[in-house]
Amino acid sequence: MIDIKFLRENPETVKENIRKKFQDHKLTLVDEVIALDAQARKTQQEADSLRADRNKLSKQIGALMGQGKKEEAEEIKKQVNAQAKTLEELAEKEKELGEKVNKIMMTIPNIIDPSVPIGRNDEDNVEIQKYGEPVVPDFEIPYHTEIMEKLNGLDLDSARKVAGNGFYYLMGDIARLHSAVISYARDFMIDRGFLYCVPPFMIRSNVVTGVMSFDEMDAMMYKIEGEDLYLIGTSEHSMIGKFIDTIIPETELPKTLTSYSPCFRKEKGAHGLEERGVYRIHQFEKQEMIVVCKPEESPMWFDRLWQNTVDLFQSLDIPVRTLECCSGDLADLKVKSIDVEAWSPRQKKYFEVGSCSNLGDAQARRLKIRVNAESGKYFAHTLNNTVVAPPRMLIAFLENNLQADGAVRIPKALQTYMGGKTEIK
Repeated sequence: MIDIKFLRENPETVKENIRKKFQDHKLTLVDEVIALDAQARKTQQEADSLRADRNKLSKQIGALMGQGKKEEAEEIKKQVNAQAKTLEELAEKEKELGEKVNKIMMTIPNIIDPSVPIGRNDEDNVEIQKYGEPVVPDFEIPYHTEIMEKLNGLDLDSARKVAGNGFYYLMGDIARLHSAVISYARDFMIDRGFLYCVPPFMIRSNVVTGVMSFDEMDAMMYKIEGEDLYLIGTSEHSMIGKFIDTIIPETELPKTLTSYSPCFRKEKGAHGLEERGVYRIHQFEKQEMIVVCKPEESPMWFDRLWQNTVDLFQSLDIPVRTLECCSGDLADLKVKSIDVEAWSPRQKKYFEVGSCSNLGDAQARRLKIRVNAESGKYFAHTLNNTVVAPPRMLIAFLENNLQADGAVRIPKALQTYMGGKTEIK
Protein backbone atom coordinates (compact mmCIF):
# COMPACT_ATOMS: atom_id res chain seq x y z
CA MET A 1 0.00 0.00 0.00
CA ILE A 2 1.34 3.41 -0.97
CA ASP A 3 1.99 6.05 1.70
CA ILE A 4 -0.96 8.48 1.62
CA LYS A 5 1.49 11.36 2.04
CA PHE A 6 3.38 10.24 -1.09
CA LEU A 7 0.12 10.02 -3.05
CA ARG A 8 -0.97 13.43 -1.80
CA GLU A 9 2.30 15.03 -2.92
CA ASN A 10 2.82 12.99 -6.13
CA PRO A 11 -0.61 12.27 -7.67
CA GLU A 12 0.69 12.31 -11.27
CA THR A 13 3.42 9.78 -10.42
CA VAL A 14 0.78 7.46 -8.94
CA LYS A 15 -1.45 7.90 -12.01
CA GLU A 16 1.43 7.17 -14.38
CA ASN A 17 2.19 4.01 -12.40
CA ILE A 18 -1.47 2.95 -12.78
CA ARG A 19 -1.21 3.49 -16.54
CA LYS A 20 1.97 1.36 -16.68
CA LYS A 21 -0.02 -1.46 -15.08
CA PHE A 22 -2.85 -0.99 -17.60
CA GLN A 23 -5.40 -0.31 -14.87
CA ASP A 24 -6.80 2.95 -16.25
CA HIS A 25 -10.14 2.31 -14.53
CA LYS A 26 -8.36 3.15 -11.25
CA LEU A 27 -7.14 6.60 -12.35
CA THR A 28 -10.17 8.41 -10.88
CA LEU A 29 -9.44 6.81 -7.50
CA VAL A 30 -6.39 9.03 -7.05
CA ASP A 31 -8.39 12.27 -7.13
CA GLU A 32 -11.18 10.67 -5.12
CA VAL A 33 -8.87 9.59 -2.31
CA ILE A 34 -7.14 13.00 -2.24
CA ALA A 35 -10.52 14.71 -1.77
CA LEU A 36 -11.58 12.26 0.95
CA ASP A 37 -8.22 12.59 2.68
CA ALA A 38 -8.58 16.39 2.70
CA GLN A 39 -12.02 16.06 4.32
CA ALA A 40 -10.66 13.58 6.86
CA ARG A 41 -7.78 15.88 7.84
CA LYS A 42 -10.10 18.89 8.07
CA THR A 43 -12.47 16.91 10.30
CA GLN A 44 -9.57 15.82 12.48
CA GLN A 45 -8.38 19.43 12.83
CA GLU A 46 -11.88 20.53 13.85
CA ALA A 47 -12.06 17.73 16.40
CA ASP A 48 -8.58 18.51 17.78
CA SER A 49 -9.47 22.18 18.08
CA LEU A 50 -12.69 21.32 19.90
CA ARG A 51 -10.88 18.95 22.26
CA ALA A 52 -8.34 21.66 23.09
CA ASP A 53 -11.22 24.10 23.80
CA ARG A 54 -12.94 21.52 26.01
CA ASN A 55 -9.77 20.98 28.02
CA LYS A 56 -9.47 24.71 28.50
CA LEU A 57 -13.11 24.98 29.64
CA SER A 58 -12.73 22.00 31.97
CA LYS A 59 -9.88 23.78 33.74
CA GLN A 60 -12.07 26.87 34.08
CA ILE A 61 -14.83 24.77 35.65
CA GLY A 62 -12.41 23.44 38.24
CA ALA A 63 -11.15 26.94 39.04
CA LEU A 64 -14.70 28.37 39.34
CA MET A 65 -15.82 25.53 41.58
CA GLY A 66 -12.80 26.18 43.76
CA GLN A 67 -13.87 29.81 44.04
CA GLY A 68 -17.43 28.83 44.94
CA LYS A 69 -18.85 30.17 41.69
CA LYS A 70 -21.13 27.21 41.05
CA GLU A 71 -23.61 28.99 38.75
CA GLU A 72 -20.87 30.15 36.40
CA ALA A 73 -19.33 26.68 36.49
CA GLU A 74 -22.67 25.07 35.59
CA GLU A 75 -23.06 27.36 32.57
CA ILE A 76 -19.65 26.32 31.27
CA LYS A 77 -20.55 22.66 31.93
CA LYS A 78 -23.55 23.04 29.60
CA GLN A 79 -21.19 24.36 26.95
CA VAL A 80 -18.83 21.42 27.46
CA ASN A 81 -21.73 18.94 27.20
CA ALA A 82 -22.88 20.53 23.96
CA GLN A 83 -19.37 20.21 22.58
CA ALA A 84 -19.29 16.54 23.57
CA LYS A 85 -22.12 15.79 21.15
CA THR A 86 -20.36 17.69 18.36
CA LEU A 87 -17.13 15.82 19.13
CA GLU A 88 -18.94 12.51 18.92
CA GLU A 89 -20.32 13.44 15.49
CA LEU A 90 -16.88 14.58 14.30
CA ALA A 91 -15.24 11.38 15.57
CA GLU A 92 -17.81 9.29 13.69
CA LYS A 93 -17.28 11.32 10.53
CA GLU A 94 -13.50 11.05 10.90
CA LYS A 95 -13.73 7.27 11.28
CA GLU A 96 -16.03 6.95 8.26
CA LEU A 97 -13.77 9.07 6.05
CA GLY A 98 -10.68 7.19 7.26
CA GLU A 99 -12.25 3.85 6.35
CA LYS A 100 -13.15 5.13 2.87
CA VAL A 101 -9.60 6.41 2.32
CA ASN A 102 -8.08 3.12 3.51
CA LYS A 103 -10.39 1.03 1.32
CA ILE A 104 -9.39 2.97 -1.81
CA MET A 105 -5.69 2.98 -0.86
CA MET A 106 -5.82 -0.83 -0.60
CA THR A 107 -6.80 -1.02 -4.30
CA ILE A 108 -4.26 1.47 -5.72
CA PRO A 109 -1.22 -0.52 -6.99
CA ASN A 110 2.22 -0.15 -5.45
CA ILE A 111 4.86 1.87 -7.32
CA ILE A 112 6.80 -0.56 -9.50
CA ASP A 113 10.58 -0.56 -9.77
CA PRO A 114 11.95 1.49 -12.71
CA SER A 115 13.65 -1.64 -14.09
CA VAL A 116 10.33 -3.50 -14.57
CA PRO A 117 9.51 -3.98 -18.30
CA ILE A 118 6.20 -2.45 -19.40
CA GLY A 119 3.67 -4.96 -20.71
CA ARG A 120 0.04 -6.02 -20.40
CA ASN A 121 0.32 -9.67 -19.28
CA ASP A 122 2.62 -12.68 -18.90
CA GLU A 123 3.11 -12.84 -22.67
CA ASP A 124 5.19 -9.66 -22.30
CA ASN A 125 7.50 -11.07 -19.61
CA VAL A 126 11.18 -10.91 -20.53
CA GLU A 127 13.66 -13.80 -20.40
CA ILE A 128 16.76 -12.92 -18.39
CA GLN A 129 18.98 -15.99 -18.42
CA LYS A 130 19.03 -19.77 -18.94
CA TYR A 131 20.83 -22.18 -16.61
CA GLY A 132 21.76 -25.71 -17.67
CA GLU A 133 21.43 -27.30 -21.09
CA PRO A 134 17.86 -28.19 -22.16
CA VAL A 135 17.81 -31.76 -23.51
CA VAL A 136 15.18 -33.57 -25.58
CA PRO A 137 15.86 -37.33 -25.44
CA ASP A 138 15.53 -39.60 -28.46
CA PHE A 139 12.61 -41.47 -26.87
CA GLU A 140 9.05 -40.27 -26.25
CA ILE A 141 8.30 -38.80 -22.83
CA PRO A 142 4.75 -39.59 -21.64
CA TYR A 143 2.46 -37.10 -19.89
CA HIS A 144 3.48 -36.82 -16.22
CA THR A 145 0.40 -38.66 -14.93
CA GLU A 146 1.31 -41.66 -17.09
CA ILE A 147 4.85 -41.71 -15.69
CA MET A 148 3.53 -41.61 -12.13
CA GLU A 149 0.79 -44.19 -12.72
CA LYS A 150 3.21 -46.68 -14.35
CA LEU A 151 5.31 -46.42 -11.17
CA ASN A 152 2.17 -47.00 -9.03
CA GLY A 153 2.64 -43.52 -7.63
CA LEU A 154 -0.58 -41.65 -8.49
CA ASP A 155 -4.32 -42.22 -8.06
CA LEU A 156 -6.50 -39.41 -9.41
CA ASP A 157 -9.72 -41.43 -9.74
CA SER A 158 -9.96 -42.20 -6.02
CA ALA A 159 -9.10 -38.59 -5.17
CA ARG A 160 -11.97 -37.34 -7.34
CA LYS A 161 -14.39 -39.59 -5.43
CA VAL A 162 -13.06 -38.39 -2.09
CA ALA A 163 -12.51 -34.65 -2.72
CA GLY A 164 -13.29 -33.83 -6.38
CA ASN A 165 -11.14 -32.55 -9.21
CA GLY A 166 -7.86 -30.86 -8.33
CA PHE A 167 -6.85 -33.43 -5.68
CA TYR A 168 -4.64 -36.53 -5.81
CA TYR A 169 -3.19 -39.51 -3.98
CA LEU A 170 0.60 -39.87 -4.20
CA MET A 171 1.89 -43.32 -3.27
CA GLY A 172 4.99 -45.46 -2.94
CA ASP A 173 8.26 -44.14 -4.31
CA ILE A 174 6.56 -41.12 -5.93
CA ALA A 175 5.18 -40.08 -2.53
CA ARG A 176 8.61 -40.69 -1.05
CA LEU A 177 10.21 -38.63 -3.81
CA HIS A 178 7.76 -35.82 -3.04
CA SER A 179 8.80 -35.81 0.63
CA ALA A 180 12.48 -36.16 -0.29
CA VAL A 181 12.36 -33.04 -2.45
CA ILE A 182 10.72 -31.04 0.38
CA SER A 183 13.28 -32.30 2.93
CA TYR A 184 16.19 -31.58 0.60
CA ALA A 185 14.89 -28.05 -0.06
CA ARG A 186 14.51 -27.48 3.70
CA ASP A 187 18.12 -28.49 4.40
CA PHE A 188 19.34 -26.58 1.33
CA MET A 189 17.93 -23.34 2.77
CA ILE A 190 19.07 -24.07 6.32
CA ASP A 191 22.60 -24.49 4.94
CA ARG A 192 22.24 -21.02 3.40
CA GLY A 193 21.56 -19.49 6.80
CA PHE A 194 17.76 -19.38 6.83
CA LEU A 195 15.81 -20.19 10.00
CA TYR A 196 13.48 -23.16 9.50
CA CYS A 197 9.86 -22.63 10.52
CA VAL A 198 6.52 -24.48 10.35
CA PRO A 199 3.79 -21.79 10.53
CA PRO A 200 0.02 -21.86 11.17
CA PHE A 201 -1.87 -23.14 8.13
CA MET A 202 -4.81 -20.81 8.78
CA ILE A 203 -4.77 -17.03 9.20
CA ARG A 204 -7.23 -14.30 10.18
CA SER A 205 -8.77 -11.88 7.69
CA ASN A 206 -6.65 -8.92 8.83
CA VAL A 207 -3.52 -10.90 7.93
CA VAL A 208 -4.99 -11.92 4.56
CA THR A 209 -5.71 -8.30 3.60
CA GLY A 210 -2.28 -7.34 4.91
CA VAL A 211 -0.32 -9.68 2.64
CA MET A 212 -2.28 -9.62 -0.65
CA SER A 213 -4.60 -7.60 -2.86
CA PHE A 214 -8.39 -8.08 -2.83
CA ASP A 215 -8.29 -9.61 -6.34
CA GLU A 216 -5.73 -12.21 -5.25
CA MET A 217 -7.72 -12.96 -2.10
CA ASP A 218 -10.92 -13.62 -4.07
CA ALA A 219 -9.15 -15.80 -6.64
CA MET A 220 -7.09 -17.84 -4.17
CA MET A 221 -8.33 -18.12 -0.59
CA TYR A 222 -10.64 -20.69 0.97
CA LYS A 223 -12.58 -19.29 3.93
CA ILE A 224 -13.48 -21.42 6.96
CA GLU A 225 -17.26 -21.18 7.36
CA GLY A 226 -18.35 -19.48 10.57
CA GLU A 227 -14.78 -18.51 11.53
CA ASP A 228 -12.56 -15.51 10.92
CA LEU A 229 -10.02 -17.87 9.37
CA TYR A 230 -8.69 -18.63 5.89
CA LEU A 231 -6.60 -21.56 4.66
CA ILE A 232 -3.23 -20.27 3.49
CA GLY A 233 -2.39 -20.25 -0.21
CA THR A 234 1.33 -20.15 0.61
CA SER A 235 3.29 -20.04 3.86
CA GLU A 236 4.43 -16.52 2.98
CA HIS A 237 1.02 -15.40 4.30
CA SER A 238 1.68 -16.82 7.78
CA MET A 239 5.36 -15.95 7.79
CA ILE A 240 4.91 -12.26 7.01
CA GLY A 241 1.91 -12.24 9.35
CA LYS A 242 4.24 -13.43 12.12
CA PHE A 243 5.57 -9.87 12.37
CA ILE A 244 2.17 -8.08 12.43
CA ASP A 245 2.07 -4.98 14.62
CA THR A 246 5.69 -5.35 15.78
CA ILE A 247 8.61 -2.98 16.13
CA ILE A 248 11.84 -4.78 15.20
CA PRO A 249 15.19 -3.43 16.43
CA GLU A 250 17.24 -2.54 13.36
CA THR A 251 20.14 -4.57 14.77
CA GLU A 252 18.00 -7.74 14.38
CA LEU A 253 17.59 -7.30 10.61
CA PRO A 254 17.52 -9.04 8.26
CA LYS A 255 15.03 -11.72 9.27
CA THR A 256 15.61 -14.66 6.91
CA LEU A 257 13.25 -17.63 7.26
CA THR A 258 12.40 -20.74 5.27
CA SER A 259 9.05 -22.38 5.92
CA TYR A 260 7.21 -25.58 5.10
CA SER A 261 3.44 -25.76 4.70
CA PRO A 262 0.60 -27.32 2.80
CA CYS A 263 -1.07 -24.75 0.53
CA PHE A 264 -4.72 -24.46 -0.53
CA ARG A 265 -5.92 -22.54 -3.60
CA LYS A 266 -9.20 -22.19 -5.45
CA GLU A 267 -7.46 -22.04 -8.86
CA LYS A 268 -10.57 -20.70 -10.57
CA GLY A 269 -11.19 -21.07 -14.31
CA ALA A 270 -10.70 -23.67 -17.02
CA HIS A 271 -7.23 -24.88 -17.88
CA GLY A 272 -5.60 -26.58 -20.85
CA LEU A 273 -4.20 -30.10 -21.15
CA GLU A 274 -0.78 -29.20 -19.75
CA GLU A 275 -2.39 -27.87 -16.55
CA ARG A 276 -4.28 -31.08 -15.78
CA GLY A 277 -2.93 -33.92 -13.69
CA VAL A 278 -0.99 -32.43 -10.77
CA TYR A 279 0.08 -29.18 -12.43
CA ARG A 280 -2.74 -26.87 -11.25
CA ILE A 281 -4.35 -28.25 -8.11
CA HIS A 282 -6.22 -27.16 -4.98
CA GLN A 283 -3.78 -28.67 -2.48
CA PHE A 284 0.00 -28.97 -2.55
CA GLU A 285 3.06 -28.64 -0.31
CA LYS A 286 5.75 -26.04 -0.55
CA GLN A 287 9.06 -24.87 0.87
CA GLU A 288 9.14 -21.07 0.93
CA MET A 289 11.64 -18.38 1.86
CA ILE A 290 10.89 -14.90 3.20
CA VAL A 291 13.02 -11.91 4.16
CA VAL A 292 12.25 -8.86 6.30
CA CYS A 293 14.99 -6.27 5.84
CA LYS A 294 16.07 -2.64 5.56
CA PRO A 295 14.72 -0.83 2.47
CA GLU A 296 18.20 -0.27 1.03
CA GLU A 297 18.98 -4.00 1.27
CA SER A 298 15.87 -5.37 -0.46
CA PRO A 299 17.32 -5.29 -4.04
CA MET A 300 20.28 -7.36 -2.87
CA TRP A 301 18.04 -9.88 -1.10
CA PHE A 302 15.76 -10.07 -4.14
CA ASP A 303 18.68 -11.29 -6.26
CA ARG A 304 19.81 -13.73 -3.58
CA LEU A 305 16.35 -15.26 -3.24
CA TRP A 306 15.71 -16.15 -6.88
CA GLN A 307 19.33 -17.35 -7.20
CA ASN A 308 18.66 -19.83 -4.36
CA THR A 309 15.90 -21.46 -6.43
CA VAL A 310 18.07 -21.57 -9.54
CA ASP A 311 20.89 -23.18 -7.56
CA LEU A 312 18.57 -25.80 -6.06
CA PHE A 313 17.18 -26.86 -9.43
CA GLN A 314 20.66 -26.98 -10.93
CA SER A 315 21.78 -29.23 -8.07
CA LEU A 316 19.06 -31.65 -9.22
CA ASP A 317 20.18 -31.46 -12.87
CA ILE A 318 17.02 -29.64 -13.99
CA PRO A 319 17.60 -26.83 -16.54
CA VAL A 320 15.82 -23.57 -15.66
CA ARG A 321 15.47 -20.02 -16.86
CA THR A 322 14.52 -16.73 -15.19
CA LEU A 323 11.86 -14.33 -16.47
CA GLU A 324 11.34 -10.70 -15.47
CA CYS A 325 7.61 -10.13 -14.90
CA CYS A 326 6.24 -7.13 -16.80
CA SER A 327 4.19 -4.34 -15.21
CA GLY A 328 0.79 -5.79 -16.13
CA ASP A 329 1.69 -9.22 -14.73
CA LEU A 330 2.62 -7.87 -11.29
CA ALA A 331 0.11 -8.18 -8.45
CA ASP A 332 -0.79 -4.79 -6.98
CA LEU A 333 1.48 -5.05 -3.93
CA LYS A 334 4.59 -6.09 -5.86
CA VAL A 335 7.46 -3.77 -6.74
CA LYS A 336 9.35 -6.32 -8.82
CA SER A 337 9.05 -10.04 -9.56
CA ILE A 338 11.03 -12.80 -11.28
CA ASP A 339 9.64 -16.21 -12.23
CA VAL A 340 11.80 -19.32 -12.31
CA GLU A 341 10.76 -21.78 -15.03
CA ALA A 342 11.91 -25.38 -15.44
CA TRP A 343 12.58 -27.14 -18.73
CA SER A 344 9.99 -29.64 -19.95
CA PRO A 345 11.54 -32.11 -22.44
CA ARG A 346 8.05 -33.38 -23.30
CA GLN A 347 6.65 -29.95 -24.19
CA LYS A 348 10.03 -28.68 -25.43
CA LYS A 349 9.52 -25.45 -23.49
CA TYR A 350 9.83 -24.02 -19.99
CA PHE A 351 7.03 -23.76 -17.38
CA GLU A 352 6.76 -21.90 -14.08
CA VAL A 353 7.94 -23.63 -10.91
CA GLY A 354 8.51 -20.63 -8.63
CA SER A 355 8.16 -16.89 -8.23
CA CYS A 356 10.32 -14.35 -6.37
CA SER A 357 8.81 -11.02 -5.31
CA ASN A 358 9.94 -7.77 -3.70
CA LEU A 359 6.95 -6.02 -2.12
CA GLY A 360 8.79 -2.96 -0.82
CA ASP A 361 7.06 -1.66 2.31
CA ALA A 362 3.52 -2.47 1.08
CA GLN A 363 2.91 -5.47 3.33
CA ALA A 364 4.76 -3.85 6.23
CA ARG A 365 2.62 -0.71 5.95
CA ARG A 366 -0.61 -2.74 5.97
CA LEU A 367 0.51 -4.99 8.84
CA LYS A 368 2.38 -2.26 10.79
CA ILE A 369 5.76 -3.99 10.67
CA ARG A 370 8.15 -1.25 11.75
CA VAL A 371 11.85 -1.02 12.40
CA ASN A 372 13.35 0.91 15.31
CA ALA A 373 16.56 2.65 14.27
CA GLU A 374 18.68 5.36 15.89
CA SER A 375 17.28 7.83 13.35
CA GLY A 376 13.68 6.84 14.14
CA LYS A 377 11.07 4.28 13.09
CA TYR A 378 10.39 3.18 9.51
CA PHE A 379 8.54 0.40 7.66
CA ALA A 380 10.52 -2.73 6.78
CA HIS A 381 10.72 -4.21 3.28
CA THR A 382 9.43 -7.75 2.75
CA LEU A 383 10.33 -10.32 0.08
CA ASN A 384 9.32 -13.89 -0.66
CA ASN A 385 10.30 -16.69 -3.02
CA THR A 386 9.41 -20.31 -3.74
CA VAL A 387 12.19 -22.72 -2.87
CA VAL A 388 10.30 -25.66 -4.32
CA ALA A 389 6.63 -26.62 -4.73
CA PRO A 390 5.93 -30.26 -5.48
CA PRO A 391 4.01 -31.92 -6.98
CA ARG A 392 4.37 -29.36 -9.82
CA MET A 393 8.12 -29.53 -9.42
CA LEU A 394 7.87 -33.34 -9.74
CA ILE A 395 6.70 -32.90 -13.33
CA ALA A 396 10.01 -31.25 -14.23
CA PHE A 397 11.93 -33.77 -12.13
CA LEU A 398 10.33 -36.84 -13.71
CA GLU A 399 10.59 -35.57 -17.28
CA ASN A 400 14.26 -34.56 -16.93
CA ASN A 401 15.28 -37.78 -15.16
CA LEU A 402 13.20 -40.32 -17.09
CA GLN A 403 15.22 -43.11 -18.73
CA ALA A 404 14.42 -44.97 -21.95
CA ASP A 405 13.37 -48.09 -19.99
CA GLY A 406 10.81 -46.12 -17.95
CA ALA A 407 12.93 -45.88 -14.80
CA VAL A 408 13.52 -42.49 -13.14
CA ARG A 409 17.08 -41.56 -12.20
CA ILE A 410 17.66 -40.12 -8.70
CA PRO A 411 20.35 -37.37 -8.69
CA LYS A 412 23.09 -37.77 -6.12
CA ALA A 413 21.80 -34.84 -4.01
CA LEU A 414 18.52 -36.69 -3.34
CA GLN A 415 19.79 -40.25 -2.88
CA THR A 416 20.28 -39.92 0.89
CA TYR A 417 16.66 -38.72 1.23
CA MET A 418 15.49 -41.72 -0.85
CA GLY A 419 17.17 -44.34 1.34
CA GLY A 420 20.14 -44.69 -1.01
CA LYS A 421 18.05 -45.42 -4.11
CA THR A 422 19.68 -44.41 -7.39
CA GLU A 423 16.52 -44.87 -9.46
CA ILE A 424 12.80 -45.59 -9.27
CA LYS A 425 11.62 -48.54 -11.35
